[in-house]
Amino acid sequence: MNNRFLPVTMAECKALGWDAPDFVYVCGDAYVDHPSFGLAIISRVLEKAGYRVAMLCLPPWQDASAFTCFGRPRLGFLVTAGVIDSMVNHYTVAKKRRHEDAYAPGNKSGMRPDRATIVYCNRIRQAYRDVPILIGGVEASLRRFSHYDYWDDKVRHSILVDSGATLLMYGMGETSIIECANWLADGANPAELPHIRGICYMNKTPDPNCVQLPGHREVCADKRCYAEAFRIQYDEQDAIRGKRLCQQQDTDRYLIQNAPPLPLSRKQLDEVYDLPYTRRWHPMYDKDGGIPALQEVEFSIAATRGCFGACSFCAITFHQGRIIQSRSEESILREAKLLTTLPGFKGYIHDVGGPTANFRRPACQDQLKRGACKHRQCLYPKPCPHLDVDHSEFVSILRKLRALPKVKKVFVRSGLRYDYIMADKDPTFLRELCLHHVSGQLKVAPEHVCPYVLSRMGKPGRDLYDRFVQRYQTMNEKLGLKQYLIPYLMSSHPGADLNAAIELACYLRDTGFYPDQVQDFYPTPGTLSTCMFYTGLDPRTMDPVFVARSPEDKAMQRALMQYREPRNRPLVRKALRIAGRDDLIGFGKNCLVTLERDDRPPRAKSRSATNARPATSHCSRPVGNKKGARKR
Repeated sequence: MNNRFLPVTMAECKALGWDAPDFVYVCGDAYVDHPSFGLAIISRVLEKAGYRVAMLCLPPWQDASAFTCFGRPRLGFLVTAGVIDSMVNHYTVAKKRRHEDAYAPGNKSGMRPDRATIVYCNRIRQAYRDVPILIGGVEASLRRFSHYDYWDDKVRHSILVDSGATLLMYGMGETSIIECANWLADGANPAELPHIRGICYMNKTPDPNCVQLPGHREVCADKRCYAEAFRIQYDEQDAIRGKRLCQQQDTDRYLIQNAPPLPLSRKQLDEVYDLPYTRRWHPMYDKDGGIPALQEVEFSIAATRGCFGACSFCAITFHQGRIIQSRSEESILREAKLLTTLPGFKGYIHDVGGPTANFRRPACQDQLKRGACKHRQCLYPKPCPHLDVDHSEFVSILRKLRALPKVKKVFVRSGLRYDYIMADKDPTFLRELCLHHVSGQLKVAPEHVCPYVLSRMGKPGRDLYDRFVQRYQTMNEKLGLKQYLIPYLMSSHPGADLNAAIELACYLRDTGFYPDQVQDFYPTPGTLSTCMFYTGLDPRTMDPVFVARSPEDKAMQRALMQYREPRNRPLVRKALRIAGRDDLIGFGKNCLVTLERDDRPPRAKSRSATNARPATSHCSRPVGNKKGARKR
């Protein structure tokens, strides 16, 4: 483990003997030198390649002076909004301002601007008119084409246009950043740009060697054109077979996207995680109590990247790709041994995984030769016959982690795919997961139960989830354990109307599960589901898709998922009546909610009515209060 941070002031640069840094790294997150943070990885990769990097994190953006504190860098500025899109970081799905920011000192909100990448670039341009600016990270990567912006409720240009940056690096940027840095160091010859993978740049003319997308004007004017453009982008997001793309942004500017970066080999990925991270937040944040986001990952291990699950609402496909990349057993064990030496380690490794913990290898060998299939998914609607289902390597790693001195428990929490577990005929992984790696509750993501909604999500059917629930319960009973299953559920996803929401509510009623929290679909750039939300079309088929748009429609779907909450009863009744499901309103065992007090049938008077005490039948008590719900 390293004890030296990269410089954060010009005085620190001069102490290292630098007259100027090669790059100034501008980021909307606090400076945390830990491999769970992209700024740490990219800056350390550049450092290893011999480049001088100065860190400018959470700069005051109100004027350009903050961006001149290191002077003009020798090669350029690197700009990212941070780990999370700045708009998602700032706003809930209801577009209400969040009051906390886990990536800022002391959880303080408001330390970065909305659309941070654009704002930072514009301030840099004010300070240095012609300096090269390279943008990257999730915010830039997912906004590289003309895209629907939920917060403005309109289609915006590529972020390259609005930011005025020189290049955009999309996806995971370890190889792209070195190629771009070398390109700048060698004189920035424009003729070399078409050969650098994983970048986008602006051109004055269309490139005839690219697949041509509908232009910005067309996708703004015609939602079908937007869906067609997205489908092409989605289909070509493959490192092996993906083609270069071109999209006209305005009269004389064209966005060129080169082919995606190749997946890192296991050796390359190991080298990334073996870099000399301090694994701490910068000491300048100590006075504010540090950076809360580090506490979530400080004793976790990122073992993989990429996901071949390809859920429609997830941006991993568009950012990391469908081809799994994983670290070696030796690399993971090295990091685990390092964790046991850190201050504050109490014997628990909180997580071992990635976007999907139990994916350790490409879905099939063909993916490394021909790429992921263009019009097929690996797990939906059922596992592909060519899918390699094997948990043996993951089981071996977990066993060796458990055996390390000072390690009491190793948890696995990173989005386990239950459909992949169900496809494995060997029960060893599920047995060891239940016995050693669950902390009383296992969280999985069926997301919904309605077949039509699940087909839009790209998720397996309810019957498979029900079989998994049964298998999980049976395994825990065999082991003599009492452990629970917590399903993630989503409301208002494209395709989900009130009838679908009612179907889900009835499923919750019948299974006795009551969700404490529900997730409303959040239309973020770069996902297939967001394309459906904006266009009302499924870009895979061009079939129309119902979309719940109004705040009241969304609120009713959320309320139905938590129909026992007293505050939700009026909305639940309204939803049921709109859907013509009055049969679910009343006092029967299948009812979701009682009648309003004014609509209840009058009680028959007893013979001793004059001396009777007020009635206190069970029907007058709040249905499904929390205490009762927990007992169920």
